[in-house]
Amino acid sequence: MIAAILSALAMTAIVALRYVLASGGFAWATHVKKPGLYGPMTRQIRMEIGWSLVSCVIFGLPAGIVAWGWKTHGWTRIYTDAGAMPLWWWPVSILIYLAVHDTWFYWTHRWMHRPAVFRVAHAVHHASRPPTAWAAMSFHPTEALTQALVIPALVFVVPIHVGALGVVLTVMTVMGVTNHMGWEMFPRWVVHSRLGNWLITASHHQRHHDLYLCNYGLYFRFWDRLCRTDKGLGRLD
Repeated sequence: MIAAILSALAMTAIVALRYVLASGGFAWATHVKKPGLYGPMTRQIRMEIGWSLVSCVIFGLPAGIVAWGWKTHGWTRIYTDAGAMPLWWWPVSILIYLAVHDTWFYWTHRWMHRPAVFRVAHAVHHASRPPTAWAAMSFHPTEALTQALVIPALVFVVPIHVGALGVVLTVMTVMGVTNHMGWEMFPRWVVHSRLGNWLITASHHQRHHDLYLCNYGLYFRFWDRLCRTDKGLGRLD
């Protein structure tokens, strides 16, 4: 029991450090690339950091318990032996995790835009107007909990190499931050390419923060396109 608690605390610290490094790194890049963009938003940024650190606890505790269960009891489908599954499964597992997470995010995100739920759970995130690189995890605890359990639940069902899981978590972290930082880091030829037309970047997610009832996806535009909630790209440099 003590080992499980220590694992949960350690994972919480790791999640918090990952947040600080990722959001801080892209905030610094914003300061270099777009001087003054975050200048008037000191109070907002403090709020974003505060809520995000609470979210780090909510994300870290279940992840730490799952990590303890994996190492101690082998409860999950995470594997370390590269030969345990065919090599082609490595990229496929990453896509499955991202697709399932994106699906969960899309539908829970739409649900949280119902007026009653929005006031309770999602208004905290939209209080960032406009969002900054620090806003990626700025959630009310209710919203944080809906997102914190997805990846820990998947590792009990879908086999994944520990390295591939690291890729999933990296993509989740980087896209969460870059989609909120208020400017488009990818060149236009990428954003408007055939591949870019199906991926979510800051230009797409900024439009969600501007219009609210559209562009709900996390990684891909598939569900937005299918459900006709895709309203294109916002105007970002």
